[in-house]
Amino acid sequence: MVKNFLNILIFLILLSTTTLSNDITVDPDGEIRTLTEAIRIADNGDRIIVQPGHYREGKIIVDRSVEIVGIDYPEFDGENKYEVIRIKADSVTIRGLKITNVGVSYIDDRAGIRVEKSHHCTIEDNIFENTFFGIYLSQSSNCRVEGNELYAYGTREANTGNGIHLWYSRDITIENNIVTGHRDGIYLEFVRNTYIQKNLGENNLRYGLHFMFSDSCYYHENTFRRNGAGVAVMYTRHVVMTDNTFEYNWGTAAYGLLLKDISRSRIENNIFYKNTVGIFSEGSNWIDISENDFIENGWAVRIWSSSYDNTFTQNNFINNTFDVATNSKRNFNEFVQNYWSNYDGYDLAGDGYGDVPYRPVRLFSYITEKHPPAMILLHSFFINVLDFAERIVPTITPETLVDEQPVMRRIRWRE
Repeated sequence: MVKNFLNILIFLILLSTTTLSNDITVDPDGEIRTLTEAIRIADNGDRIIVQPGHYREGKIIVDRSVEIVGIDYPEFDGENKYEVIRIKADSVTIRGLKITNVGVSYIDDRAGIRVEKSHHCTIEDNIFENTFFGIYLSQSSNCRVEGNELYAYGTREANTGNGIHLWYSRDITIENNIVTGHRDGIYLEFVRNTYIQKNLGENNLRYGLHFMFSDSCYYHENTFRRNGAGVAVMYTRHVVMTDNTFEYNWGTAAYGLLLKDISRSRIENNIFYKNTVGIFSEGSNWIDISENDFIENGWAVRIWSSSYDNTFTQNNFINNTFDVATNSKRNFNEFVQNYWSNYDGYDLAGDGYGDVPYRPVRLFSYITEKHPPAMILLHSFFINVLDFAERIVPTITPETLVDEQPVMRRIRWRE
């Protein structure tokens, strides 16, 4: 009896000290007409429901741990002057808003939603249109950015911000977002342990994805299409990039994937289709590049002499203008058991591997690295003769850059 009484007493004490969450409704024609007012009267844990309407409130500060939910995408308009929402509390959720017309500033990185020194926040299923920066996370952790659509219409990099921008943050998930028309679709700097999956970065002015000094990050099933220069990975270690598609990144300085001073990483099961350059590598080492498709690129791989101890294995090189190009007669990387559509050897042993090694670096590709205007001679008979002679007796191209076991048939690892 006494024990039951004590349990009931403890329950009543806990109940009296527990704050129940409330719903607060924002309506242009209601009692509470602005999100700013709703936040002011809210307690931690409350939910703010925003009814349809067009709201102009300047910069809105979220300093409570609240959930903000829009009904039929109410529009919050920055009037081409303001940042729209700044989160300065932990455990904030923003869902179902339309955020437009963030003001351009060359001093402040104004954003549609900026998360500042906050943790466990969620930004999902929002629409951003004509924003300077879309979503900006600074010194934050354990946040989720999912299912957002971000559209910008910049014409110059100088006056266009990034779609999703992370600075000095960690343990962030970025998933199922559409980012188009920004300077960089997704940008990371000094970021750790971040997971980026199933995003579309398309028609951005510079890179679909750009990250620097961001170790131990994972990129999976993203598509980067028709961006100014594709994807750039710089000054980073322990990166895993799997099942992504890099396509139609065309231009004089365009790449599917640019690797600059990265190390101890894995690039696997990706598709590089119709890029000026599939992968360009400079100063990068100890990278495993395997089970990728390089299809109809200008250059499938351009790998500079500053890159070493990288391994290319079980990749398909199909109908590229140049399979591999380099700027040195020396080679410090390994190519083994790849499929090369330009290989015309034979397999008398019947083991699936060519009996004659394949040299993927054409003499002409080496010449064009030294003298780019020579590209005009690409399809000339004279160049074909030179390439044939160089493959038989290599004198200029790297003698050790060779696949000793070229695969005879396209590798169907994707099935």
